[in-house]
Amino acid sequence: MTADGNALLAEIAGIGVDPFTGGYLRPVFSPAELELRAWFVSCAEERGLDVETDGNGIVWAWWDLPADAAAARDRSGAILTGSHLDSVPGGGNFDGPLGVVSALAAIDVLRSRGVRPRRPLAIAVFPEEEGSRFGLACLGSRLLSGAADPVAVRGLSDATGRTYAEVSAEAGLDPALIGPDLERLARIAAFIELHVEQGRGLVDLDRPVALAGGIIAHGRWRIRIDGRGDHAGATRMADRQDPVVVAAEAVRSLRAHTLVVDDARGTIGRIEVVPGGTNVIASSAEIWMDVRHRSEDAVRRIVDEVTAATQRAADAEGCTITVTEQSFSPTVEFDGALRAQLQSILPEAPVLDTGAGHDAGILAASVPTAMLFVRNPTGASHTPAETAEPEDVDAGVTALADVLGHLLTH
Repeated sequence: MTADGNALLAEIAGIGVDPFTGGYLRPVFSPAELELRAWFVSCAEERGLDVETDGNGIVWAWWDLPADAAAARDRSGAILTGSHLDSVPGGGNFDGPLGVVSALAAIDVLRSRGVRPRRPLAIAVFPEEEGSRFGLACLGSRLLSGAADPVAVRGLSDATGRTYAEVSAEAGLDPALIGPDLERLARIAAFIELHVEQGRGLVDLDRPVALAGGIIAHGRWRIRIDGRGDHAGATRMADRQDPVVVAAEAVRSLRAHTLVVDDARGTIGRIEVVPGGTNVIASSAEIWMDVRHRSEDAVRRIVDEVTAATQRAADAEGCTITVTEQSFSPTVEFDGALRAQLQSILPEAPVLDTGAGHDAGILAASVPTAMLFVRNPTGASHTPAETAEPEDVDAGVTALADVLGHLLTH
């Protein structure tokens, strides 16, 4: 079975379309995400790959050595590639899937070139990379590497109150099996993740493909504000304990404190108000805050300043706040020796940092890791405006095949 990256992307373009946003709604273990998983398994099996799903819900598709090769017995020294298939609400069809389809297409290219690998290759599909359902980004790779506590993960709940344990069990997984798999990680010699660029670096440089330098530090915090629900018409302004007023101060404070730190990014993209009536003073409000900067200290300082400002507003309004850190990823510098190899293979590719988190950033603490970025002409991501031109998708597949071919034969 042979298909190029663009053809494979077209095959999944109708899965999980969100009519409200015009983008995609593919949260982990949803019908759309499970359909994408089944599609990937079918594509891998058509290519003769050996497919397995581990205890963490990561799908592995292996292109093994000949059966009589000694390394085929334990798959040691393997090269890993792949990405994710879940999406943020209203996301595009490239963030995640591009890395998966490019991996499949790269195997087709390598076979057409007559490449005979000297070590195994695996494509991995990581679940809940976006963290859009259970609030913990890169959940699959965190579990695999031991960066997430299995007990805590089993208790994570989605917006409907359903836990990870319940939802994953319904998807056919055993939640008792989640957790670190250091023996599997020890067999991986390198991980190369291809991803659509989430920014305009390649557009400005007029290049189709880049290498990653590093990932800036980033984290997510949930701020819950409790006040007193009341009647919008019968309650005087001076008598209110309105959590939405406090939430507004958190939004204002985050913007103000982020703007004064060069190249920092601060976002509140989700707000939930209870009970949510137009003529009702809310009893509680929850906001989710995302802060990023290359300096971990700068991220922490911004969060501390916003927390202090929100606390002052809560005290003045007669409300209480609870701040919970949901995840934090320190600055990641990708493996320098591996990047040097990739630069020798792709000498025209610039090196760019990224402000977006990736499974590659989590695994970088355990295995040598590198990333390829494919040009996104809009520079937009986490939106239907995210895209890549067909010729750039092809360039990404070729670059990935060049890199994998070198690593598999040296």
